[in-house]
Amino acid sequence: MRYTLGCELGYDVGDGTVLILAIEAATGERQTIVSESMTIEPGWQGEAFVAPTHGTRYRRMNLPAGRYTVRYNAQVELNPLIMNPADVPEIPVAELPLSVLPYLYPSRYCQSDRLARFAYREFGALPTGHRRVEAICNWIYREVDYLSGTSDSGTSAYDTFSLRAGVCRDFAHLGITFCRALGIPARFVSAYGWQVTPQDFHAVFEAYLGGRWFLFDATRVAPLDGLVRIATGRDAADSAFSTFYGPVMPQQVKVFANRDANIGIAEQWTTQAVSMSDS
Repeated sequence: MRYTLGCELGYDVGDGTVLILAIEAATGERQTIVSESMTIEPGWQGEAFVAPTHGTRYRRMNLPAGRYTVRYNAQVELNPLIMNPADVPEIPVAELPLSVLPYLYPSRYCQSDRLARFAYREFGALPTGHRRVEAICNWIYREVDYLSGTSDSGTSAYDTFSLRAGVCRDFAHLGITFCRALGIPARFVSAYGWQVTPQDFHAVFEAYLGGRWFLFDATRVAPLDGLVRIATGRDAADSAFSTFYGPVMPQQVKVFANRDANIGIAEQWTTQAVSMSDS
Protein backbone atom coordinates (compact mmCIF):
# COMPACT_ATOMS: atom_id res chain seq x y z
CA MET A 1 0.00 0.00 0.00
CA ARG A 2 1.40 3.36 -1.03
CA TYR A 3 0.83 6.70 0.70
CA THR A 4 1.48 10.26 -0.36
CA LEU A 5 2.18 12.42 2.67
CA GLY A 6 3.95 15.46 3.98
CA CYS A 7 3.83 18.63 6.00
CA GLU A 8 4.51 22.36 5.96
CA LEU A 9 5.90 24.08 9.05
CA GLY A 10 6.50 27.78 9.61
CA TYR A 11 8.90 29.39 12.10
CA ASP A 12 9.79 32.94 13.07
CA VAL A 13 13.35 32.54 14.30
CA GLY A 14 15.44 34.80 16.48
CA ASP A 15 19.19 35.05 16.09
CA GLY A 16 21.31 31.98 16.77
CA THR A 17 18.60 29.31 16.94
CA VAL A 18 19.18 25.59 16.51
CA LEU A 19 16.15 23.73 15.14
CA ILE A 20 15.96 19.92 15.26
CA LEU A 21 13.24 18.28 13.17
CA ALA A 22 11.91 14.72 13.05
CA ILE A 23 9.30 14.92 10.29
CA GLU A 24 10.70 12.58 7.62
CA ALA A 25 9.33 9.08 7.16
CA ALA A 26 11.53 6.61 9.01
CA THR A 27 13.52 3.90 7.28
CA GLY A 28 12.54 0.39 8.25
CA GLU A 29 11.99 -3.24 7.34
CA ARG A 30 8.38 -2.78 6.27
CA GLN A 31 8.38 0.88 5.26
CA THR A 32 10.01 1.82 1.96
CA ILE A 33 10.50 5.42 0.85
CA VAL A 34 9.69 5.56 -2.86
CA SER A 35 10.43 9.27 -3.30
CA GLU A 36 10.76 12.32 -1.09
CA SER A 37 11.85 15.93 -0.95
CA MET A 38 12.55 18.34 1.88
CA THR A 39 13.12 22.06 1.50
CA ILE A 40 13.47 25.02 3.80
CA GLU A 41 13.07 28.55 2.53
CA PRO A 42 14.95 30.87 2.25
CA GLY A 43 17.74 28.29 2.53
CA TRP A 44 19.23 26.26 5.34
CA GLN A 45 22.37 24.82 6.81
CA GLY A 46 22.37 21.59 8.73
CA GLU A 47 23.05 17.90 8.96
CA ALA A 48 21.09 14.64 9.02
CA PHE A 49 21.28 11.68 11.36
CA VAL A 50 19.47 8.31 11.29
CA ALA A 51 19.01 6.45 14.58
CA PRO A 52 20.39 2.94 13.97
CA THR A 53 17.94 1.10 16.23
CA HIS A 54 14.59 2.29 14.85
CA GLY A 55 15.27 4.41 11.77
CA THR A 56 14.19 7.80 13.13
CA ARG A 57 15.64 10.56 10.96
CA TYR A 58 16.70 13.86 12.51
CA ARG A 59 17.65 17.17 10.88
CA ARG A 60 19.64 19.76 12.81
CA MET A 61 19.75 23.28 11.39
CA ASN A 62 21.59 26.36 12.63
CA LEU A 63 19.37 29.26 11.61
CA PRO A 64 19.99 33.01 11.66
CA ALA A 65 17.12 35.35 12.43
CA GLY A 66 14.27 35.32 9.92
CA ARG A 67 11.07 33.63 8.83
CA TYR A 68 11.36 30.06 7.54
CA THR A 69 9.04 27.59 5.85
CA VAL A 70 9.85 23.87 5.96
CA ARG A 71 8.19 21.53 3.45
CA TYR A 72 8.40 17.75 3.35
CA ASN A 73 6.74 15.52 0.74
CA ALA A 74 7.08 11.78 0.25
CA GLN A 75 5.63 8.64 -1.25
CA VAL A 76 5.99 5.65 1.07
CA GLU A 77 5.19 1.98 0.51
CA LEU A 78 4.01 -0.04 3.52
CA ASN A 79 4.14 -3.81 3.82
CA PRO A 80 2.55 -4.62 7.20
CA LEU A 81 2.76 -8.07 8.75
CA ILE A 82 -0.75 -9.23 9.65
CA MET A 83 -1.26 -11.98 12.23
CA ASN A 84 -4.05 -13.56 14.23
CA PRO A 85 -4.04 -11.92 17.68
CA ALA A 86 -4.48 -15.33 19.30
CA ASP A 87 -1.06 -16.31 17.90
CA VAL A 88 0.78 -13.34 19.47
CA PRO A 89 1.90 -14.17 23.02
CA GLU A 90 3.56 -12.14 25.73
CA ILE A 91 7.19 -12.92 26.52
CA PRO A 92 8.15 -13.33 30.19
CA VAL A 93 10.43 -10.56 31.41
CA ALA A 94 13.16 -13.11 32.15
CA GLU A 95 13.19 -14.11 28.46
CA LEU A 96 12.98 -10.67 26.83
CA PRO A 97 15.87 -9.52 24.61
CA LEU A 98 18.10 -7.16 26.57
CA SER A 99 17.64 -4.54 23.85
CA VAL A 100 13.96 -4.01 24.73
CA LEU A 101 14.41 -3.70 28.51
CA PRO A 102 14.58 0.15 28.41
CA TYR A 103 10.96 0.09 27.23
CA LEU A 104 9.88 -1.58 30.49
CA TYR A 105 10.95 1.27 32.76
CA PRO A 106 8.97 4.35 33.82
CA SER A 107 9.81 7.44 31.78
CA ARG A 108 9.02 11.15 31.89
CA TYR A 109 5.47 10.87 30.54
CA CYS A 110 4.79 7.22 31.35
CA GLN A 111 4.91 6.69 35.13
CA SER A 112 4.16 2.99 35.09
CA ASP A 113 5.22 2.67 38.72
CA ARG A 114 2.45 5.06 39.81
CA LEU A 115 -0.27 3.18 37.92
CA ALA A 116 0.96 -0.38 38.51
CA ARG A 117 -1.60 -1.23 41.19
CA PHE A 118 -4.51 -0.15 38.97
CA ALA A 119 -3.07 -1.92 35.92
CA TYR A 120 -2.76 -5.23 37.77
CA ARG A 121 -6.24 -4.92 39.26
CA GLU A 122 -7.88 -4.02 35.94
CA PHE A 123 -5.86 -6.10 33.43
CA GLY A 124 -3.72 -8.53 35.42
CA ALA A 125 -6.18 -11.45 35.34
CA LEU A 126 -6.97 -11.15 31.62
CA PRO A 127 -5.66 -13.60 29.01
CA THR A 128 -2.11 -12.57 28.15
CA GLY A 129 -0.69 -11.56 24.80
CA HIS A 130 -2.08 -9.32 22.08
CA ARG A 131 -5.60 -9.66 23.49
CA ARG A 132 -4.56 -8.10 26.79
CA VAL A 133 -3.08 -5.05 25.05
CA GLU A 134 -6.28 -4.83 23.00
CA ALA A 135 -8.19 -4.79 26.29
CA ILE A 136 -6.01 -1.92 27.50
CA CYS A 137 -6.82 0.04 24.33
CA ASN A 138 -10.52 -0.73 24.71
CA TRP A 139 -10.47 0.57 28.27
CA ILE A 140 -8.74 3.80 27.22
CA TYR A 141 -11.14 4.31 24.32
CA ARG A 142 -14.11 3.77 26.63
CA GLU A 143 -12.93 5.67 29.70
CA VAL A 144 -10.93 8.62 28.29
CA ASP A 145 -12.51 11.39 26.20
CA TYR A 146 -10.66 12.35 23.02
CA LEU A 147 -10.78 16.16 23.27
CA SER A 148 -8.51 18.81 21.78
CA GLY A 149 -7.15 21.38 24.17
CA THR A 150 -7.41 19.17 27.27
CA SER A 151 -3.66 18.64 27.65
CA ASP A 152 -0.35 20.36 26.98
CA SER A 153 3.32 19.49 26.55
CA GLY A 154 3.64 18.67 30.25
CA THR A 155 0.68 16.29 30.55
CA SER A 156 1.71 12.81 31.67
CA ALA A 157 -0.10 9.48 31.62
CA TYR A 158 -0.91 9.89 35.31
CA ASP A 159 -2.51 13.27 34.53
CA THR A 160 -4.55 11.74 31.70
CA PHE A 161 -5.67 8.89 33.96
CA SER A 162 -6.87 11.46 36.50
CA LEU A 163 -8.49 13.87 34.03
CA ARG A 164 -9.96 11.15 31.79
CA ALA A 165 -9.42 13.34 28.72
CA GLY A 166 -6.64 13.94 26.23
CA VAL A 167 -5.38 13.81 22.66
CA CYS A 168 -3.56 11.10 20.71
CA ARG A 169 -0.22 11.43 22.50
CA ASP A 170 -2.00 11.16 25.85
CA PHE A 171 -3.81 7.99 24.73
CA ALA A 172 -0.47 6.55 23.58
CA HIS A 173 1.26 7.45 26.84
CA LEU A 174 -1.48 5.81 28.90
CA GLY A 175 -1.34 2.62 26.81
CA ILE A 176 2.44 2.48 27.17
CA THR A 177 2.16 3.02 30.93
CA PHE A 178 -0.32 0.19 31.49
CA CYS A 179 1.73 -2.19 29.34
CA ARG A 180 4.97 -1.47 31.17
CA ALA A 181 3.25 -1.87 34.52
CA LEU A 182 2.28 -5.41 33.42
CA GLY A 183 5.78 -6.31 32.24
CA ILE A 184 5.13 -5.70 28.52
CA PRO A 185 7.73 -3.49 26.79
CA ALA A 186 6.03 -0.58 25.04
CA ARG A 187 7.23 2.45 23.09
CA PHE A 188 5.91 5.67 21.56
CA VAL A 189 5.52 6.16 17.79
CA SER A 190 4.83 9.43 15.96
CA ALA A 191 3.34 8.97 12.51
CA TYR A 192 1.55 10.34 9.51
CA GLY A 193 -1.93 8.84 9.82
CA TRP A 194 -4.32 8.18 6.97
CA GLN A 195 -7.90 9.27 7.82
CA VAL A 196 -6.86 11.36 10.84
CA THR A 197 -9.35 14.25 11.04
CA PRO A 198 -8.45 17.06 11.32
CA GLN A 199 -5.16 16.10 9.76
CA ASP A 200 -2.14 16.43 12.05
CA PHE A 201 0.85 14.45 13.25
CA HIS A 202 -0.50 11.36 14.98
CA ALA A 203 0.74 9.38 18.00
CA VAL A 204 0.30 5.65 18.66
CA PHE A 205 2.27 3.00 20.52
CA GLU A 206 3.89 -0.38 20.00
CA ALA A 207 4.04 -3.34 22.38
CA TYR A 208 6.71 -6.03 22.18
CA LEU A 209 4.89 -9.35 21.81
CA GLY A 210 5.87 -12.67 20.30
CA GLY A 211 9.34 -11.45 19.41
CA ARG A 212 8.40 -8.30 17.46
CA TRP A 213 6.72 -4.90 17.88
CA PHE A 214 2.97 -4.63 17.24
CA LEU A 215 1.07 -1.38 16.65
CA PHE A 216 -1.84 -0.16 18.78
CA ASP A 217 -3.98 2.98 18.56
CA ALA A 218 -6.37 3.53 21.44
CA THR A 219 -7.91 6.57 19.69
CA ARG A 220 -9.18 4.49 16.75
CA VAL A 221 -8.94 7.50 14.45
CA ALA A 222 -6.68 5.81 11.88
CA PRO A 223 -6.41 2.24 10.55
CA LEU A 224 -3.19 0.56 11.65
CA ASP A 225 -2.17 -0.18 8.06
CA GLY A 226 -2.47 3.57 7.41
CA LEU A 227 0.30 4.68 9.80
CA VAL A 228 3.62 5.84 8.34
CA ARG A 229 6.24 5.90 11.09
CA ILE A 230 8.23 9.07 11.71
CA ALA A 231 9.94 8.70 15.10
CA THR A 232 10.15 6.10 17.86
CA GLY A 233 11.09 6.52 21.52
CA ARG A 234 10.31 5.82 25.16
CA ASP A 235 7.67 8.56 25.07
CA ALA A 236 6.97 11.90 23.37
CA ALA A 237 10.12 13.44 24.87
CA ASP A 238 12.14 11.26 22.46
CA SER A 239 9.88 11.75 19.46
CA ALA A 240 8.96 15.44 19.07
CA PHE A 241 8.58 16.56 15.47
CA SER A 242 10.23 19.90 16.33
CA THR A 243 12.70 20.86 19.05
CA PHE A 244 14.45 24.22 19.21
CA TYR A 245 17.17 25.89 21.24
CA GLY A 246 16.89 29.65 20.99
CA PRO A 247 14.12 32.18 20.31
CA VAL A 248 11.46 30.68 18.01
CA MET A 249 7.80 31.43 17.38
CA PRO A 250 6.18 28.41 15.65
CA GLN A 251 3.55 29.22 13.04
CA GLN A 252 0.79 27.13 11.48
CA VAL A 253 1.39 23.40 10.98
CA LYS A 254 -0.09 21.69 7.92
CA VAL A 255 -0.03 17.89 7.57
CA PHE A 256 -1.50 15.54 4.97
CA ALA A 257 -1.56 11.78 4.34
CA ASN A 258 -3.42 10.12 1.49
CA ARG A 259 -3.64 6.50 0.39
CA ASP A 260 -2.97 6.13 -3.32
CA ALA A 261 -5.62 3.38 -3.60
CA ASN A 262 -8.48 3.01 -1.15
CA ILE A 263 -7.82 -0.61 -0.31
CA GLY A 264 -6.65 -2.16 2.92
CA ILE A 265 -7.73 -3.89 6.07
CA ALA A 266 -10.88 -2.49 7.66
CA GLU A 267 -11.01 -1.92 11.41
CA GLN A 268 -7.91 -3.99 12.00
CA TRP A 269 -7.37 -2.31 15.36
CA THR A 270 -10.01 -4.74 16.65
CA THR A 271 -9.56 -7.79 14.42
CA GLN A 272 -5.90 -8.12 13.45
CA ALA A 273 -2.43 -7.97 14.97
CA VAL A 274 -0.37 -5.56 12.88
CA SER A 275 3.41 -5.21 12.93
CA MET A 276 5.47 -2.67 11.00
CA SER A 277 8.79 -3.37 12.69
CA ASP A 278 10.90 -6.48 13.25
CA SER A 279 13.34 -4.87 15.69
